Amino acid sequence: MKLSTMLASLAALCGLTGCAATTTERLRLPPLGTVAHVDLSRYVGTWYEIASFPQSFTRGCTATTATYTVRPDGDIDVLNRCRKGSLDGEEDSALGRARVLDPVTNAKLEVSFFRPFWGDYWVIDLADDYSYAVVGHPSRDYLWILSRTPTMEDATYRELLARLQAHGYETVRLVRTLQRPAPAAPPRPSTHS
Repeated sequence: MKLSTMLASLAALCGLTGCAATTTERLRLPPLGTVAHVDLSRYVGTWYEIASFPQSFTRGCTATTATYTVRPDGDIDVLNRCRKGSLDGEEDSALGRARVLDPVTNAKLEVSFFRPFWGDYWVIDLADDYSYAVVGHPSRDYLWILSRTPTMEDATYRELLARLQAHGYETVRLVRTLQRPAPAAPPRPSTHS
């Protein structure tokens, strides 16, 4: 079946059965905003998922990470990894591609793991030092809290929750992601004689 036929069939089915409204529509929220600017050269690298809204495609995932790498064509490779069932479970991965939609801010991107389908990926909160980021979707039905380290201080997490609630996110839906703690730094050698 052609894609256009599939989409027309889906639209007709939604019209007949009534598709669920997005959180933004259901709660009559204003459009979702983004951060003012993302320096992509600082944003690329590996991020650890601290919490997210559960999705069917991430069911059973622990130790979830996303690694972003700039491609020669300016797009971004996205490598998502997780361990299934436990921190020692089998690794599962998916390779996708992201592209910037708003080159003025670099905060609105879209990602595809199954071309030709693309999904919005908006950076809605970002630490000045790029130690954490929050990624959302204009529907407010997708949300990820990311960190450069496998753990996040509780005070920082609570501050993010308060800001997300102020932007209309139903933060009670967030589920913390089980991560393996970062290894402790080795003790420094004693300088005493």
